[in-house]
Amino acid sequence: MKKKIKTKIISLPLANFTYHTTLKSLPAANSPKSENCPTWQDLPLQTLPTIPTSLRLLKEWLFVVDFNFNFPSSSASLSSSTDLVQSQGERTQRSSQPLNTIFQQILHSRRLVIAKVVPGFFLILGIILVNAAIGIDPNGFGDVRSTNQPTMTFNYDRIKEVKKECSSILPPDSSNQKPFGKRLYRIKDKMSFINGDWRQELDKAPLMPFDQKLKGSNGSLDQSSPLNLASFWVTDIDRAHRSKNSVSINGILQIAITIGGLYGSKPYKNDPFFNIFPGHSELTIPFQGIVADSEGNDGETVMCLLGNAMLPYRYPDSNNPWDWVKEPGYINQPPLIQDDRILLVIRYPKTFTLTKRTIFGSLKSLNAKSSQKYFDEVRISSSLSTTANYEFTSDNLVSKACDPYPYEDNFTNTGPGLYKGSDFCFILERFTGQDPLTVVPNWKCNGTDEFCGKLGPFDSDSRIKATNGSFKDVRLALQDVRCEETVSKGQKSKFTKVAAVIRVVSPFEDHYSAGQRTGLNNMTLSAEGIWESSSGQLCMIGCIGIVDRTGTGMECDSRVCLYIPLSFSIKQRSIIVGTISSLKDRDSNSSFFPLTFEKLVRPSELYDQYTESHPYYTYSKINQAGTILEKHEPFSFQTVIKKSFLTFPKVEDADSYLVGLSLLSEDLTLHHPAFPDSKPISRTDVQFEILSLGPLFGHYWSLQNESVTEEDTPYHAKPSYTEKQLLLNVSGQLSLFGGQYGNISDLLVEGIYYPVVGKMYLVGCRDIRASRNVLYESMDLENGLDCLIEIVISYPPTATRWLVNPTARISIASQRNEFDPLFFKPVNLQTTPILYRAQREDILSRRGVEGILQVLTLSIAIAFILSQLFYIKENLESVPYISLVMLSVQAVGYGLPLITGAEALFKKTESYEKSSVLEKSQMIKVIDYTVKMLVLVSFSLTLRLFQKVWRARIRLLTRAPQEPDRVPSDRRVVIVTAMVHVLGFICVVVVHNLKSWLVELEEYVGLVQDFFLLPQVIGNLIWQINCKPLRKSYFIGLTVIQLLPHVYDYVRSPIPNPYFSEDYEFVNPHLDFYSKFGDIGIPVMAVVFAIVVHVQQKLSYEKLVEVLAFGKFRVLPRRTAAYERLPPVVAEAEMTSGGNGDVGMRKEVEME
Repeated sequence: MKKKIKTKIISLPLANFTYHTTLKSLPAANSPKSENCPTWQDLPLQTLPTIPTSLRLLKEWLFVVDFNFNFPSSSASLSSSTDLVQSQGERTQRSSQPLNTIFQQILHSRRLVIAKVVPGFFLILGIILVNAAIGIDPNGFGDVRSTNQPTMTFNYDRIKEVKKECSSILPPDSSNQKPFGKRLYRIKDKMSFINGDWRQELDKAPLMPFDQKLKGSNGSLDQSSPLNLASFWVTDIDRAHRSKNSVSINGILQIAITIGGLYGSKPYKNDPFFNIFPGHSELTIPFQGIVADSEGNDGETVMCLLGNAMLPYRYPDSNNPWDWVKEPGYINQPPLIQDDRILLVIRYPKTFTLTKRTIFGSLKSLNAKSSQKYFDEVRISSSLSTTANYEFTSDNLVSKACDPYPYEDNFTNTGPGLYKGSDFCFILERFTGQDPLTVVPNWKCNGTDEFCGKLGPFDSDSRIKATNGSFKDVRLALQDVRCEETVSKGQKSKFTKVAAVIRVVSPFEDHYSAGQRTGLNNMTLSAEGIWESSSGQLCMIGCIGIVDRTGTGMECDSRVCLYIPLSFSIKQRSIIVGTISSLKDRDSNSSFFPLTFEKLVRPSELYDQYTESHPYYTYSKINQAGTILEKHEPFSFQTVIKKSFLTFPKVEDADSYLVGLSLLSEDLTLHHPAFPDSKPISRTDVQFEILSLGPLFGHYWSLQNESVTEEDTPYHAKPSYTEKQLLLNVSGQLSLFGGQYGNISDLLVEGIYYPVVGKMYLVGCRDIRASRNVLYESMDLENGLDCLIEIVISYPPTATRWLVNPTARISIASQRNEFDPLFFKPVNLQTTPILYRAQREDILSRRGVEGILQVLTLSIAIAFILSQLFYIKENLESVPYISLVMLSVQAVGYGLPLITGAEALFKKTESYEKSSVLEKSQMIKVIDYTVKMLVLVSFSLTLRLFQKVWRARIRLLTRAPQEPDRVPSDRRVVIVTAMVHVLGFICVVVVHNLKSWLVELEEYVGLVQDFFLLPQVIGNLIWQINCKPLRKSYFIGLTVIQLLPHVYDYVRSPIPNPYFSEDYEFVNPHLDFYSKFGDIGIPVMAVVFAIVVHVQQKLSYEKLVEVLAFGKFRVLPRRTAAYERLPPVVAEAEMTSGGNGDVGMRKEVEME
């Protein structure tokens, strides 16, 4: 008898089978394939089962196998099957448990072989692992998010209303149309877009307000122009109810006015929303609607939707419709009105080509114009998403600009060496993906200001016009680069078809945000063309604007030529260079002067396929740099000293000569703050990057340059060279950031590095092409560059940083006379301390040395404390005269590091905490743990000593309860010590004139620990001691240990770790207690206290009074009887009780 298993089995389509949801039986193996069911290969990633579903499936699968597949043989379809998509209200269940079982229906026969079981088993396990690794949003547009985020709910209750409102917009159903089929799974990606543009031709009804009272970093109002951005996401598709050429969908539209960035993050709720704050207004509208296709490939896909919004309330006064924005608190409760009469129509081209790449949208209000809910029409534009396939079908237009190819211009004949490898598109995308291109002023134009001030074919907004033709801070972003390799007809040579969008980035616009925008307008140029390796030229036709539905509006009258150079010099530093020229006659109104753009090379970008093509640098200013060297290095005693005793960065022993040059290049690179000699408070950020050093171009790790030949053998520096052999050619770029050096903020430099004296003698060139009038008045210009600038960079020595500040000095001077318009005053800068590569490694060793010193000093301190504990066992009569305040100060000094994690003893080591290198060092971790353990031991022993003194005083008080004044007390010691330290701290604050007194208080706490003997000195005077409560090794040894950090700080370099610590950039180190003055003054005072304690213990109080008596004048009063000591044996004997006598006393002493 067969076992009947009631197992709920939910079906799905797979391979060539059709599956049904059933509770009783399975269909036969020969069931026909459903026309509307996709195969497993068609299923998107979003439809993978969830982890709980997959685990349940795996359990059922193993359960079925265990019962030997004894299912009923009936193959009839059962009426009790359940469909997860029976109604629209159950779509939430369907989205949360997609494709619950994948393989159950494969068990259609009792003859199932093991070959079908094993693959299914492992595929289920794979699904579980995929779901565990990433959380996929079923409704996402390229989003990856956690599965515990809220799930949207979708409704289709307005579809009939949509059909009524969109009857004249949507194309009619046609029997010739193909069903949507697989295209359903591409709708979400293909028809969603982010950061498009929108505009509203205002009449009297604007859509939403905008508050531009956004303050910049300096507190002033941000003058940036706001961006109108629109994003749209298809959030759900009703696959169950669709016609031949249409399907119902849900979507969300976000419209924003914002300053300073993008906003297009997909919402996770399907609710209407409005948000406003200074610099940002955002309106979110959920929609229901229909997507329909028109006939033919030249047609379009139309989306018509109805939405529900919470619109901001608009006052009837058209001159001041948003008066409520001026009121305080509007952000928390903006007045809103609900509106469900909003129509959105979006049209998508079916083919993605040069002239058909624009998405058009229209947002309208269906309310009457007199209604408060009515708003003027909003027009939306965007480009098709990157998932759409671009079709290169504009050969006729390309030939208009590029036939014959290559187009003859300045670069094809006299330009530098060009890249002609096979990875042109990869390199182009890498160089343009992050940073936009720089627009070069039309400095060669000799026409009218209006003609020469045109930004090529682009329209200019107010910010671009304000540059007066210099195009300062105007950039061009290269977006959506598409490439396709093909073969010429009738030829064997290959060429590459390239398409892209060139977007203008206005001044003050965020470069990253501009690169992510997708809207097309008269400040974007759609381009398509060809690139051949034989010429290295990318030639494209450019089309400005957008094409409307009638096919007009876009003008394809521009030629774009782009190159990737391989040859560099001081006059040619562009890794990308190109032009946009007009195809029309100059007499035409739409004609313009050729617009040049470029991108400067950066050493960090020199790697991979580009360097395999062997870029190189040609030096042309070495003779002028030699003249600067002779001018600044005459024979002098200082030069002789430098050459004899000091060492500076040079090529060290390495695996090869190029490796040595690369390491030296790293040492010579500067990225540091600097201060001018005239105004040390004014800060400037200096950035000096090495482009080439000797035969090295870029860095060795990025070097694949066969033009530089070297043997693969280790390089060893020779003990002696001639000075000429030591000179190294060098090129780079010097940039100053600070606002006061605008005319020389970016300098292209080339010259000589002289490692004997650690100086670099450079010729600098600055770009003055933005000043057309100055160009005509000045002489001695080189390709629009002023190269009459001399620069000297002095580097600190490598071996004396423990004695001097390791700072670099930079001097910049013009070689022109004072009457030349290009003359500028000399600039002298000094950087903050710098670290060379080897010295960065020395940070680790120094931190280790300081840690070892901490271990040693703490170990010695523990020995001194133990010696004091042994000492008081033999000198019981002097124990009560040890100051509890002194012991408390020491206990706090040891206890604070245990609580706060601060350093014990060596306070300056806190500057190392920011180093990630130190965090990874196992040696440092072991040392830190050892230090903490020793601090804990020191703290415990100090508490034990405190306990001994406390009990000894209790014994004295118990022996003489009627004479408490004869027992030493720290009450007056605390008062006097506190008064001394309070007055001292007030004096420090007054002298330093510090506003942040809490910072100085932290420093003063360390001073209290250094002066730990002060309470004992005061107590000895108050108690008029005639004994020796402290052992010499104890108070002298601890004094020396407390002063070791000051001695160490005095002999080492002023800043232990300037590479990781920024503290000294804003705080004068001469104000704290670890300054040179403090490192001398504090030890002197501490030693004085130790001497005083020694004198007090060596001389009795009576002798001390006599010594300090000058005639009738006495410094100290005569001794009183208050603290006269009692015999210790009697005192201890009286503490015992019972009849044990002295035995009880000795027992107690032994227990102590």
